[in-house]
Amino acid sequence: MGIGGLGPTELLIIFFIVLLIFGGSKLPGLAKGLGTGIKEFKKAVNGKDEESKSKKEIPEADEEKK
Repeated sequence: MGIGGLGPTELLIIFFIVLLIFGGSKLPGLAKGLGTGIKEFKKAVNGKDEESKSKKEIPEADEEKK
């Protein structure tokens, strides 16, 4: 099994369909845009994780002062 339950054959078929639809010259731009989108999504998720951790640490700091 490959990505998301798709095997290598299915992934190749999907790749060739995308190649036919968009053409070879547009694929690098699409891949770059997809990579940038994934990077921004991960950055946003990590920012939310850090934000929630800092919110959890604030009440603990207040309790230590008491």
